[in-house]
Amino acid sequence: MLIPVIMAGGSGTRLWPLSRSLYPKQFLPLGGDSTMLQATLARLSELPVSAAVTICNEEHRFIVAEQLREFGEMGTIVLEPAGRNTAPAIALAADIAVHLKGDHDPLLLVLAADHVIEDQVAFTAAVEQAIPSAEQGKLVTFGIVPQSAHTGYGYIKRGDNVDSGYAVNQFVEKPDAVTAQQYLDSDEYYWNSGMFLFKASRYLEELKAHRPDIAKACEESMQDVTKDLDFVRVNKEAFIKCPDESVDYAVMEKTQDAVVVPLDAGWNDIGSWSALWEVDEKCGLGNSTKGDVILHDTKNCLVHGMSDREGGRLIATVGLDEIVIVDTKDALMVAHKDKVQEVKKVVEKLKAEGRSEFKVHREVYRPWGKYDSIDNGERYQVKRITVKPGGKLSVQMHHHRAEHWIVVSGTAKVTNGDKTILLTENESTYIPVGVVHALENPGKVPLELIEVQSGSYLGEDDIVRFEDRYGRIGE
Repeated sequence: MLIPVIMAGGSGTRLWPLSRSLYPKQFLPLGGDSTMLQATLARLSELPVSAAVTICNEEHRFIVAEQLREFGEMGTIVLEPAGRNTAPAIALAADIAVHLKGDHDPLLLVLAADHVIEDQVAFTAAVEQAIPSAEQGKLVTFGIVPQSAHTGYGYIKRGDNVDSGYAVNQFVEKPDAVTAQQYLDSDEYYWNSGMFLFKASRYLEELKAHRPDIAKACEESMQDVTKDLDFVRVNKEAFIKCPDESVDYAVMEKTQDAVVVPLDAGWNDIGSWSALWEVDEKCGLGNSTKGDVILHDTKNCLVHGMSDREGGRLIATVGLDEIVIVDTKDALMVAHKDKVQEVKKVVEKLKAEGRSEFKVHREVYRPWGKYDSIDNGERYQVKRITVKPGGKLSVQMHHHRAEHWIVVSGTAKVTNGDKTILLTENESTYIPVGVVHALENPGKVPLELIEVQSGSYLGEDDIVRFEDRYGRIGE
């Protein structure tokens, strides 16, 4: 059996404004109806795999848990206290996989949560082809058969034939256009996919041999593992001391046992809006659209709007070619397709200016549901709150704001000071500054309500939690 290790900790800044730091691309439905994380798990259906180990950031834990529940398989969710790149993350997964399986030495199939693979049959065949080499102690990477002289990927040069693939001759950095064309013409190079298959013990052995500092920090992180709801937490202080390093630099470029297995399966890492345009379904004029879109004299464009259900608006274009338009509730991005890699510069500027648009959407997901900040002013803010059946906000109070709740649909169980009341459609309650309160949905359908906040400070950090079923006390 293989243990899938799903790396779900990326930030996806080049797909802003759809991807934000607190809701990056792996949690979005790009290239299909399922999210990219869910699609990654779904493509394992024909392989002999056990429950996955998913590695994610602390900030994304509830999104991951909810999407895995929707998929129908929770597996093990490991929380990184801080991002330290792929080498430490895989080490944690290897240690946890061995621990979960007792004395068994499992094969780890390491996959990114944000890749598109169109040909599942070819993907399955490549993994099955790689298993014998991995069982013999080789560290297998999957090299994407290049379709163009791409300058945005690292490359792997193959060496001699070995068993199910080729010995790795060399890993090379992203080339310039001339060098990339030479790689393509030689038929000896593959794109570096960042997907791997190896025994847990072999990876840990090679990590100790080549980067003992990373191995030591990860071992110390595993000395104090705790289970928190659906999550596995490692020792934070020990892990933060771990060096930041990719698995390529730490292990794969140094080991003598690296093998590359070719993969030709319609792979795309969706690293930019132009990459999404490449995999999207297009009309005869080369346009890819989503949402309420009217095109005139437009070709080779990507227009990504919102659906009616999401509150989308009409987008109309006239006389455009090679343009990307992405519309969200709080931001509109327009770029030439040749310049979409520079979207990350916009994100850097937003971050430097302390603007929220780099970090969160107007609609924010929480473990109990979500809220949408639909209006705000100098001393007020209006939110539309959705609480899932059985969901409950923390027992909390605020030092600077009062709140007025009006139920739109469903039933609300409200704690307001020393009173607990039930509210239904068109009923409301007022919560003064400093009063302890809580909101719960005891019903079988989603609870929708409007929250009107008023006060001198309306930030999300003005929350004092006294009790929380999701373990957020002190956050």
